[in-house]
Formats: sequence, C-alpha cells, structure tokens
Amino acid sequence: MIPTPETKLFDYPKFWAECLGPAPFLPTTRAEMDLLGWDSCDIILVTGDAYVDHPSFGMAVIGRMLESQGFRVGIIDQPDWQSKDAFMALGKPNLFFGVTAGNMDSMINHYTADRRLRHDDAYTPDNVHGLRPDRATLVYTQRCKEAYKEVPVILGGIEASLRRIAHYDYWSDKVRRSVLFDAKADMLIFGNAERPLVEVAHRLSQGEAIQSMQDIRGTAFLVREALPGWSGLDSTTLDTPGKIDPIPNPYGADDMGCELGSKFDDAPVKQQPKAITVQPAGAGRKPKPWEKQYILFPAYEQVRGDKVLYAHTSRLFHLETNPGCARALMQRHGDRYVWINPPAIPLETDEMDGVFALPYARVPHPKYDGKKIPAYDMIKTSINIMRGCFGGCSFCSITEHEGRIIQSRSQESILDEIEQIKEKVPGFTGVISDLGGPTANMYKLRCKSPKAESTCRRLSCIYPDICGHMDTDHTPTIDLYRAARAIPGIKRIFVASGVRYDLAVEDPRYVKELVQHHVGGYLKIAPEHTEEGPLSIMMKPGMGSYYRFKEMFDRFSKEAGKEQYLIPYFISAHPGASDEDMVNLAMWLKRNKFRLDQVQNFYPSPLANATTVWHTGKNSLRKVTRDSEEVPVARGGRQRRLHKALLRYHDTDNWPIIREGLLNIGMGHLIGSGPDCLVPAEGRRPAHQRGRTQKAVTKHTGQDQFKLPGKIKPKGQGGKPAAKGSGSGSKPKAQGKPGAKPQGGGRGKPAGKPAGKGPKRR
Repeated sequence: MIPTPETKLFDYPKFWAECLGPAPFLPTTRAEMDLLGWDSCDIILVTGDAYVDHPSFGMAVIGRMLESQGFRVGIIDQPDWQSKDAFMALGKPNLFFGVTAGNMDSMINHYTADRRLRHDDAYTPDNVHGLRPDRATLVYTQRCKEAYKEVPVILGGIEASLRRIAHYDYWSDKVRRSVLFDAKADMLIFGNAERPLVEVAHRLSQGEAIQSMQDIRGTAFLVREALPGWSGLDSTTLDTPGKIDPIPNPYGADDMGCELGSKFDDAPVKQQPKAITVQPAGAGRKPKPWEKQYILFPAYEQVRGDKVLYAHTSRLFHLETNPGCARALMQRHGDRYVWINPPAIPLETDEMDGVFALPYARVPHPKYDGKKIPAYDMIKTSINIMRGCFGGCSFCSITEHEGRIIQSRSQESILDEIEQIKEKVPGFTGVISDLGGPTANMYKLRCKSPKAESTCRRLSCIYPDICGHMDTDHTPTIDLYRAARAIPGIKRIFVASGVRYDLAVEDPRYVKELVQHHVGGYLKIAPEHTEEGPLSIMMKPGMGSYYRFKEMFDRFSKEAGKEQYLIPYFISAHPGASDEDMVNLAMWLKRNKFRLDQVQNFYPSPLANATTVWHTGKNSLRKVTRDSEEVPVARGGRQRRLHKALLRYHDTDNWPIIREGLLNIGMGHLIGSGPDCLVPAEGRRPAHQRGRTQKAVTKHTGQDQFKLPGKIKPKGQGGKPAAKGSGSGSKPKAQGKPGAKPQGGGRGKPAGKPAGKGPKRR
C-alpha cells in the first residue's frame, strides 16, 4: 500500500496566529496588514500571477492552506523585479519566502512553440504582457535574497517542479542545471505542495533550521555528499546505456562519471541492485528494497554533452515517481549534488475536501478594480473534482507534477462547492463551465490491487493497454453528475476537461451520461495523431478507440435528439512523426471534412518524456543504449512549419510550403484538382472551392465517412497510389488489437498546471 503520513494535513497543532482568524483576502500591502492588525507576516508568497482567491490558482490554495495552520500569510503578486524594493513591501517574513513563477511556466507563458514572443498574458489584469520576467523563479528568488539574505527561500509551482534535475531547455537549446543551483534557493518542493510545505512551516516555526530538514518527502535540496544511512546505486547498473567516456572534472576530482567514486565505497557499483538489509531502529518489519536507497544519475556535465546519457537519465527519472516505491535521486553538478527525496504521499479524500473547503473569496483581489483576468473568467465557475492522471501522455506535464495516483474529493465536498459558487461568484447564471480535472473521467478510479499500486513502475496504467488491475467503473462519476444536476438553481453542467475516451468506452453508461447531459453541442477530444509512429511516442491509442467512442457518441446523441459533434485536437511536429505521417494525417482530415481552426506545434517543455525524445532522438520510453534506433524528429524551423501547415491544408497561405514538401518526399501526385489530392496545383483552386472563401469547418457526421482508402505512401513519378491497407484510413480497429494504443487524457498543456488546478485547455 501507499505509505501513510505520520501527521495528516489538518492534524498539526495550530500556530499561535490562528486566533486572528482568516483574512477576507490575503494581504498584498502594508495597509492591508494594518487593517488586519498584523505587525508582520510569518510567510510571504511571491507569484508571477495576479492574485485570484480561487482554488484553481496555486498561490491561493497554498496561502489559504498555510493560513488554516495558523500562519499569517502575505502575497506579493507580479512584483516589479527590477529591484529588491517590491520584495520588501510587506516587510521581512518571520519564517520564509515561498516563490513560484505562477500557474504556468514563465517561458511557455512568454513564448509560442516557435519561440516567438507572445503579446498577452491570461493571468494578468487586462491580459497585459510583460508583468513577469523570463525564468521568473530565478529572478524572484534572487530579489528575495537581496531583500533579506538570511530568510529561507522555498521554490514551488510548475516551473520549479519541472526543473528539479538537469533538464533540456528548449529556449536556449541546451541542457541547464537544476533550478536550485541557478536560483540559489534553500529548498524546492515539487508536485502538489500542501503536505511537505505544511510540515516545513511548522518545523521552521519551532526553530528548526531549514538546512536540517532533509527527511521530508517531496522536497529537493543541495548536498555535499549522500545523506547518512542511505545506500546508493549507480543508475547504469539498473539500465546500462553502453560505454561511458569520462569527462574531466574542473573541480579536481578524477572524473565526472556515473560511478559513485571514493566517497561512496559502501555502495554496490556495477552490479544488480540488492535489497537493504539494515533494520531501521525501532522498526518491526523488514524494509522494502527501495527504502533508504538512492540512485546516482550521470552528472550534469555528462548529460549536457552526451544525449544517450541524457535519455538514460530521463528514463530512470520517470520510473521513480510512484510514492509507494520511488527511491531518492541524486545528481552531481560540479562539486555538489542535488538530492531529490521520494514524492510526497498523495492526499486522502478527507484532506482533499479540507483543501477545497478553505474560505476562498472566489474572486480576484479588489485592487484590480474590475479589470478582466482572462484565466479567471475561464475557470470561475469550474470545479476540480480530482488530481493526478495515470494516462502518462509523453508530451504532458501533469504526471511529472501531480503524479499518477488519482486523488479524489468526496461527492459532498463537490456539491458544497457548487453551492459556494452560487453564493459567491458575481453574475452566476446557473451554468457550471466544467466539472472535471486533469482528465474528466478518472474520478475515483484507482488500482484495484493495493500491492500493485504501491510497487508498479509503469509509465501509464492504460498504455499500451488498460492494466488488468485498473478500475474502469465510472459509477462514482455518473452519480456525481446526476447529483450535481439535481441542485436547485443549476441549469447546465458542462464537462470541458479532456475525456480519456479509450477509458470511457469501457463503460458505455458513462458515455451516454456525458453525451446526453453534459455536452454543449461540441465535445473536444484529443486523438493527437492517426499514425502509429508518433502515437507510440505520445503513448496514445490507435484510431480504433476513436472510432468506438465516436460510434457511441453519435448513437447516444441521436437517442437524445441532439445534433452534436466531436472536435478532435492534433499535435504537429511531435517526435516520431515523419513528413509522410503528417501527410497521412492531413489526408485523413480532408477525407473527414475537417478544417482545423487551431493547430498546436509540439512544445518541448522541461522534463517531459517527449522532450527527451525531441532533444536526443532516442526513444527513452524503452531501454536506451548507444545502438538504440533513432526516432524521426522535426527540429528545423522549416520542417516544423511544414508539419503545422499540413494540418491546415485548406488555408491558401499554406499551399506553397505544402507543394514544396510533397515534391521533396515523392508525393507530388497529391498536388492537383482530383478528389484524392491534398492541395491544388499552383495558380489553381479545386473546383469545389472556386468562388468560395476558406472556412475552418470543425464538425463531421456519418459513419460512412470512415470507409476510406488506406495510407498514402510515397511513390515515384507516374506510379500508382498505394493499395488499401490497415492504416489510419482503413476500417476502425477493434479495441485491444495491435495498433489500437491507449491515448493520453486530452490536450495536456505542457508545464501549465499549478499546485492546485489551473485553467486548462484539454
């Protein structure tokens, strides 16, 4: 079983300031502190977002959580980072600064997937760009240290969480150090922060130094050597990548290799891992093999210059995320190491209920004086019913941050939040915009075997097929939907979160409930691709699952007398996608009469599995060796533009680059005016489009449209099209057959999830 915490979240003795009671809003100025009667703050949180007191905003969740423990918490939101003055506005905190870039990674917030500067910021009043710096975690930490050098700084949030070890940085196109080294912070808390942060706060309040807090799960910090009492394993004894060339160490050691060296002579080097036999003091059981054991990764200096070692490190990193069996991790950077403890223990249902029952005002801070904050407007009537995702989509940051174990609230807690929305949200019209989470239909789904749940190291519970231990009964979700609809004053409840449709088809009752009551005409789902190559890297299903779900969707819509449509999302330029794969996807879109309004080019966010493949060209979802097969990767700007253009084949602006691309890969026969052509010849439009404007049609009906020719294959001049096959254009595959791979939970916006739940685009 997953271990249980020594102290539950709300069982700590309250700090003395509990007697002051909760604040209407956490103070952001000295004047607000004076109104509350505070002479100082115990904890000051610094965030790159506007302060919205709503459980979808991470700083509000963390602030209210610490307040419930009796601490006086202030917030410095979107400070002027040009000097330390803004960071001194609330005075010196008695315990620590908590720093986060915000609900989104600041670099993804600032730049498109093509590294072009954005001109808006949904987390800022009036959507204004430029009120947070690039790499906000680093800048804010440095300013906090300038303001009060002796005050501890603790990092958190998505930006820090996904940079806890050496990582590939897309924007500089190089491998960067752990953020702890560059920020010079005292501690990093990764994932959902409530449990470790509450423990840190109480221990600091009792006079303990932060440097001595090395036993708290979910934390990372810098050390000179391995912690006492821990046994080490060299990562290459677990997954041998091949010959490793030593790299000179500028700090004077013999080398920067993976082997543990003289400091760790007691560790088993270059042999299979062995169970620890030392009995912990006072324990009445034999310890598990992973307890008090850490893995030493290749050094930063090595993964920076060796892509095979980078892929090897990434693979093992992702195998050590289960809080039931994860080992500590250690990686050398120069003459020090970053030490990463096992993940925090997930919250139980009563703890989740307590977090969402805190006294949120559910509106932005009054100082914004009615200015529009787009992210808030999008989620102000949405409700987060769970955390985590066991889908494991390789391009998505949810599992790296929130974990794979689903943490669900009780039905009573969710229904109570609907009542809170009715009471507190200005202008509420009776419509709940979303009843979901990272994935809409994983509510209360968990592994049916406690032993398997606590020891499993699979990257996904439903890839390449649904695990036999996984619960697929959607009854709790169906009951929740029905109870929510029955609340007086509620007119409609929509499900806008991504639906894991290969999971949904296992329980047709759920599909019927969803389609007939919670779809507003269109339901967005995310096949992401049609071809096996990219789908296998994405860890997504084949189109067989899509066809099964669409058949149910159409049938249940017809039974309800509703005209409703599926809107699919696709990713262009994803690792594993060749030019031919993208052409086949474009032909599928054309045959199915899809004209996509929006296309997302793959965005290599830090630590994601797909980012590793993009950077290294190696498939890190499997064992990585020097001889591992190269994965096709669209890195060049022109190839990425081609892949994106192919998904908008109907846009006349894209025809020149598509024509050139088709000719380059031997698919010139797809240029012309015939029904099987993708784009017209230069200077000519297809007959069915002459005299008409290009509209981005985003709906289709009718099962007959899926009786299509097979994949398009490259051919020589004057050759014939490829024969019909079993590819993306053929008849739907049955679930469980080869090629019908499980999919990810939806849009999975990279590095865009907060400590709580942030606005999502699934």
